[in-house]
Amino acid sequence: MLARDEIKAAIEAMLFASGEPLPLEEIARVVGIPVEDTNGILNELVLEYNKSGHGIQVVEAAAGYSLCTKDTYYQFVKAVRRRPAKKLSQAALETLAIIAYQQPVTRAEIEAIRGVRAERMLNSLLARGLIAEAGRKEVPGRPVLYVTTPEFLKLFGMTGLTDLPREDKEA
Repeated sequence: MLARDEIKAAIEAMLFASGEPLPLEEIARVVGIPVEDTNGILNELVLEYNKSGHGIQVVEAAAGYSLCTKDTYYQFVKAVRRRPAKKLSQAALETLAIIAYQQPVTRAEIEAIRGVRAERMLNSLLARGLIAEAGRKEVPGRPVLYVTTPEFLKLFGMTGLTDLPREDKEA
């Protein structure tokens, strides 16, 4: 079992990473301690973050606990916050997965795998900087080859294509 300080750090990390309120019961379940103990640790975190010198605070809402910017510092966060990224559609994710695993790949190859036209999806992924043209395939018609970009890696939290999940062939 983790020491109390480690549990507190784990809860803090969960609140930071979640991006949305976490219910008390879920936090307790994940860290493996009773709800009462979890509530006590959360109250400690609330007090610690309410001290001056912190730009964030632990906030309890109806949906659970979350880390939020203190109102005093919101103007600074707003100045550096990027526009929220639009979520990728299922079709975009499928197309991106094909490119990631098959790259370099042509539009015709993508369409053969997906079974539908891919031109609109490719244009959308190009515009978002998630894929790029990487030359042309040396076959008749010389179709464009597509590859993923560093922005793709960043979006999915990968350092390289070797981080892509691989199908377990032994299963």
